[in-house]
Parts: sequence; structure tokens; C-alpha cells
Amino acid sequence: MRIIVDADACPGKVFIEKAARENGIEVIMFCDYNHMLTSDYSTIRVVDSGFQSVDMKIVNETKENDIVISQDYGLAAIILPKKAFAISPKGYIYDESNIETLLEQRHIYAKIRKGGGKTTNPKKRTDEDNARLYKNLLYLINKGKK
Repeated sequence: MRIIVDADACPGKVFIEKAARENGIEVIMFCDYNHMLTSDYSTIRVVDSGFQSVDMKIVNETKENDIVISQDYGLAAIILPKKAFAISPKGYIYDESNIETLLEQRHIYAKIRKGGGKTTNPKKRTDEDNARLYKNLLYLINKGKK
């Protein structure tokens, strides 16, 4: 088991590394050249800054029981059949029971925006988001160890 992070736009890295450290789990953070990161715990993998380049590297890297952290529903939908876990940076777990609905919602919002309509912006990150990420990350770690 490893934790693989879509780190281009991922708040909560402190909580990700805390959960990983406490459980002796490797963390790999993927970012493109426009988002240089540093960490004293995680391995940072920098990829080209092309469309979906980070996502494709994550898909290729992910194995069974890995935990992928990303706000991208499409990426989550691709890694779930690999028997990997997926969770958002706000701590929401993606699984077979909710991924189809999330993808459909994303499609509808894209159509609205393409037609000139407006959709709501994501809410500002809260302490509750950090707590949920940490708690649900520990839940997935324990689930993967069974």
C-alpha cells in the first residue's frame, strides 16, 4: 500500500503525511513543472506540464490497495477498477456507490458552463475538511491492511 497524491492542487498535504508517517506508508506526490513541491517525507515526482500528464502518470503508477488522493472524479473512476482506493483532498471517499453520480454531475456542470451558464465555486477549505481527510485516510489505510 502506498498513498499517491495528485499534488498539483491538493491542500492537506500535512495531514496526508501525518497519517502516512504514523502507519509507515510511502507517499508519492505527483506534480507538473509549474507546481514545484518539497517534502522531508514524501517522494516528489515531477512530470511534464501537458494536459492530463499528472493523471496519466498516476493511473500508470497505481496498483491494488494504493490510496489515490485527487479531486478529479475522472481519475478516481479509472483507478477504482484497479482495486485501489480514492479519496478527495477534502476527505470524501470515492467508490462504486457514488462515482457514477459524481461523473454525471461533472458532465452536467460542464454543459452549463459551455452554454454560458454559471456554476457554484468550490467552498473554502475548513478545519472540518482537514479532520475528515485525516480520519478517512486512516480508515482507508486500515481497510487496505485487512
